[in-house]
Amino acid sequence: MLRRDFLGLAATAALAGTSGMAEATTPAGARGTPVRLGRTMDLGLVISPFHGPEETIKRVHDLGLSTCFLSLDAYIGKFTPELATQMRGLLDRYGVKATAVEVVGPGKLVWDFMQGPSTIGLVPRATRAVRMDALRQVSDFAKLVGVGQVQTHCGFIPEDPADPLYAEAVVAIREVAKHCAGNGQDFLMETGQETPTTMSRMLRDVAQPNLGVGLDTANLILYGKANPVDAVDILGPHVKSIHAKDGRWPTDPNKLGEEVLIGTGLVDFHKVFAKLHHLGYNGAVTIERETSGPQQIADVREEKAYLDKVLSDVIG
Repeated sequence: MLRRDFLGLAATAALAGTSGMAEATTPAGARGTPVRLGRTMDLGLVISPFHGPEETIKRVHDLGLSTCFLSLDAYIGKFTPELATQMRGLLDRYGVKATAVEVVGPGKLVWDFMQGPSTIGLVPRATRAVRMDALRQVSDFAKLVGVGQVQTHCGFIPEDPADPLYAEAVVAIREVAKHCAGNGQDFLMETGQETPTTMSRMLRDVAQPNLGVGLDTANLILYGKANPVDAVDILGPHVKSIHAKDGRWPTDPNKLGEEVLIGTGLVDFHKVFAKLHHLGYNGAVTIERETSGPQQIADVREEKAYLDKVLSDVIG
C-alpha cells in the first residue's frame, strides 16, 4: 500500500479474519498438485472507513465484494470497545468479512526513494516506538472485531544483516508479532520496500510462527525490488494476504513506479494466482486502487471483472 486514503466517503477498502494459507499441506511427492480446501480467494477491497463507516462498508457490498481490508490510521488513539461494536455490527449488516487491519503511522510518511527509508515502517528509530504502540492498539481492536490478521509496512529493511538497523528491526517485529499472537492473530509484513530475499531472512530471524507476508503484487514492481511472479517462489509459503494492484517499474530514481489499472501494468496475475493456488492459498484477494472519487469506483468495478475472470481460469 502506498497511501492510506481509500474508499472512505469517496473510495477505500478492507478488513478480515482468516489466515491466508490452507491449513493442510501438500503430501510428500505431490509437489505441483493444486490444494483446494473450502472457500478460495474471495475478492475484497481496501477501505478507510473513518469519514463514513456505514457508507464505506455498504459500498463494498454494493460493488459485489464479500471481504474488506481495513486501513485504520485515522483511528490511532481512538480505538474503543464501542467503536469495535459499531464496526462489527456494520460488517454483519452488509455481509462483509473483514480479513485484516493495518496501520502505518503515526508520524511523517514519504512514499518515495529519497525520504522513504527514514520515514516508513519500523526501521526508522525516530518513529519506531510510537508505531509499535499503534500496532498493539490496532491488534487489540481487531481482536474485539474478530479480525485475525494485522498488517503493516515494516520499511526499508536493510539488505545487509550486519547493519545495526536490521537487528533492531528483528527485535521490533518480533515484539509486535508476539503481541498479535497473544490476540490469536497473524502479523503480516507487506511487501514493497525490501527485496523478497531480505523479507525471507527477516521471517527466519524473527522466528515467530504467526509472522507472515502480505503480498502487494504491484509494490514489488513500484519499488523496483522484484517481479511478483518470481517473488512467490521465495515468499509463497508465507503469504497470508494479497493486495491486488498493478504497476510499472520506476524510471525516476527519486520516485516510485506508477500504479495503474489492473490489467494494464506488468503484473501477471494469472501466474501469481496459479502459483499461490498450488501452494494452497485460500485467503482473500483484496483490490487496492489508488485513484479517488467516482473514478476509483469505476476502476474497481473494472478490476473486479478482470480478476473474476483470472480467478475463474485458475481455480476452475
